[in-house]
Amino acid sequence: MSTDLATSGPKSLAANSIFTFVLIKPTHYDDHGYPIQWFRSALPSNTLACMNSLAEDACKREVLGAGVDILIETYDETNRRVVPARIIRELQRRGGRALVGIVGVQSNQFPRAFDIARQFRAEGMQVCIGGFHVSGCIAMLPDMPAELRQAQALGISLFAGESEERRLDEVLRDAWRGELKPLYNFMDQLPSLEGEPAPILPQKHVVRTAGTYSSIDLGRGCPYQCSFCTIINVQGRKSRFRTPDDLEQIIRANKAQGIDRFFITDDNFARNTDWEILLDRVIKLKGEGIHVGFTIQVDTQCHKIPNFIEKATKAGVKRVFIGLENINPDNLIAAKKRQNKITDYRVMLQKWRAHGALTFAGYILGFPADTKESILRDVEIIKRELPLDVLEFFFLTPLPGSEDHKNLLRKGVWMDPDINKYDLNHRVSHHSKMSDAEWEEAYRAAWEAYYTPEHIRTVLKRAAAIPNGRPKQITSTIMWFKLMIEHEGVHPLEGGAFRLKSRRDRRHGMPLESPLVFYPRYAAEIVTKAWRYWRFFSGTRRILNEVLNAPDRHAYTDLAIAPPRDDEFEALDLYHATSGGEAALARKKLGDDIRGPVPARAAAAE
Repeated sequence: MSTDLATSGPKSLAANSIFTFVLIKPTHYDDHGYPIQWFRSALPSNTLACMNSLAEDACKREVLGAGVDILIETYDETNRRVVPARIIRELQRRGGRALVGIVGVQSNQFPRAFDIARQFRAEGMQVCIGGFHVSGCIAMLPDMPAELRQAQALGISLFAGESEERRLDEVLRDAWRGELKPLYNFMDQLPSLEGEPAPILPQKHVVRTAGTYSSIDLGRGCPYQCSFCTIINVQGRKSRFRTPDDLEQIIRANKAQGIDRFFITDDNFARNTDWEILLDRVIKLKGEGIHVGFTIQVDTQCHKIPNFIEKATKAGVKRVFIGLENINPDNLIAAKKRQNKITDYRVMLQKWRAHGALTFAGYILGFPADTKESILRDVEIIKRELPLDVLEFFFLTPLPGSEDHKNLLRKGVWMDPDINKYDLNHRVSHHSKMSDAEWEEAYRAAWEAYYTPEHIRTVLKRAAAIPNGRPKQITSTIMWFKLMIEHEGVHPLEGGAFRLKSRRDRRHGMPLESPLVFYPRYAAEIVTKAWRYWRFFSGTRRILNEVLNAPDRHAYTDLAIAPPRDDEFEALDLYHATSGGEAALARKKLGDDIRGPVPARAAAAE
């Protein structure tokens, strides 16, 4: 299908010397059908950065011929309104040919991506959708799901897999000829990342986020087999990595535009076999006066890698997301997350704390052994016995592309048909022990139980007790998490500063609201949330000031941060009140006996 926007009559391709590649990273809809969008979003999109760099590389290599001028336009809808009609008018004014690439589309974002795409298709424009939803469905399901078939029926092309190793070239050339294929399937050909264009976004995108953050993927893939995970089926179980030269290029290019903090999006940086040479390169750059900060994601075994935590924090790691997932060994085994050992949790968290890193942990609610009572019991155990700074909760969700989703679909078990809800913040399946209402109430209650004023005070006391603690940074993060979940109704990782809503952007099929209804309600929401924000901010700042000004702040201790005791395996609820805790303890003791005596608590003192 041709997309010659300059004229209605046939022309040679050489005459249409302009090709515009529009890249859009979509958001998803809230419960009322409005795109979740912010004046400042949390983080820039790494997928958008990767695709932007790959497109720029294709442009430099003149993949469409020496006489074709390739223009690249990028939109991150979490912080910038996307108005297809406006983009179409500009493309028609400019002339030439165009391709709209809707990229990095997760399952919950697919309905929004489809709504955007149908507006471009109505004007005869070429559209291609790629990302985890398309790739996961192609990888795991025997038949293409209805929403993908509907997209193809509208003439929307689908892209499954990754675009490196010049695979994007094929799509661009096909679009230039007006001959997009219905499906580009590269799922069985995972590309190498070495020497590929570095993921870099222009500063104009980064300034639309909450800070001077950019993102990097230094590796893709994961060797583990967690049944709820899509990464192992989309990015593969064999890890692939960028090189230290790639990392240095990314850092220098971003520093040149004033960006010095990075979120490394790798699902588990500790499993990158080149972690040490990567960190050594960053430490070397520090010697040249190039200082950067990092947020990384790791597993619960990272502290067992010699010198990993020490080098990571020396290189500039300030925040660590840890896939704790649960403290019930029976649940972890059921989800095939056998690598998580609750007997390691305290040592691991205390080691990160000792090196001054803020710790964030993801916690999944809805495993088979969970009940509302057990969930709230476990939250109290975590508060009392684990030195975590920030805890974030998720519904156990059968994401398309995961083994859980494939199995439920094969068995004919009910899953919510609205994939907009598959954001880990909504219940989309039934539980074997809890009613739907109990499961949803347990989710809300878990957030409320962890972020009480009393526990916020405790977390800040723990941070203020050590010289390299960061109570101010923890305070701002806690406020972010609490306010997003309680007053914005979105998961904190989808949050941002000042919610934006556009009346005409409502979800396809939902009625357009009257201005007399929409705008007064929107204004009232802003005023109400501002008051609630201020009240929580004032109260939390008061707690922080009291903690910082306490004369005995450095003498504070509690069970979670105290050095491990000789009898703690016998005394702590973590090992005796949880489902499967005593069995996990028995497995540890058996392993210790087989390996022989080890100096008591030596690992904890490292």
